[in-house]
Amino acid sequence: MFADPLKILQSFGLGDSMIVADLGAGSGFYSIAAAKMVPNGKVYVVEVQKDFLTTVKTKAETEHLRNLEYIWGDIEKIGGTKIADRVADVVIISNVLFLAENKKKIIEEAKRILKYEGRVLLIEWSDASSALGPRAGFVFNPIKAKEMFLAEGFTFERDIPAGEHHYGIMFKKQ
Repeated sequence: MFADPLKILQSFGLGDSMIVADLGAGSGFYSIAAAKMVPNGKVYVVEVQKDFLTTVKTKAETEHLRNLEYIWGDIEKIGGTKIADRVADVVIISNVLFLAENKKKIIEEAKRILKYEGRVLLIEWSDASSALGPRAGFVFNPIKAKEMFLAEGFTFERDIPAGEHHYGIMFKKQ
C-alpha cells in the first residue's frame, strides 16, 4: 500500500480556509486532496515540469475544484515558487527531497512562504523496496530530514503514519 494523500492530510488537520503550498506537486495527489479539504482556501500547486501542471489542472477541472493556483516554479531557489512571503498556513513537501540537489534551499523557501507558526508536512520514501521509489542510495533518511529542518529554525511537532513505503513528519515555523 502506498501513501494515501487524503488520509495523511486528515491526520495533519487542514482547515476549511487555509492557504496551502504543495512544493514539487508532481501529478497533484496532495494538491487535489488538499483542495477538497480547504474549499474556502487556496492551494498553490508549484512544479518545475509544465506537463505535471497541466495534469493537475485537468484533474481539478474534472472534479470541479477552483481553489488551485498553478505555478511553474523552481522550489530549489529562494523566491522560485513565486509565492509572496509569509502567506501559507501549510507547506507540503512530498517525495521531493530525495531527488533534490539543494535540499536546504527547499527548506528555506518553505520557511519564507510560511506564516508565523505555519506548518510543514514532509512525506518521503522510507525505503527502496518499491519499483516506483528511489534507488537505495537516494532514500532521504528521516533523521537527516529532522536535522535539516531544525537547523533552519523549525520545531519538530510529530511523526505521522504515511503508508508502508513512506514516512511523514510535521514541523512548525517559529
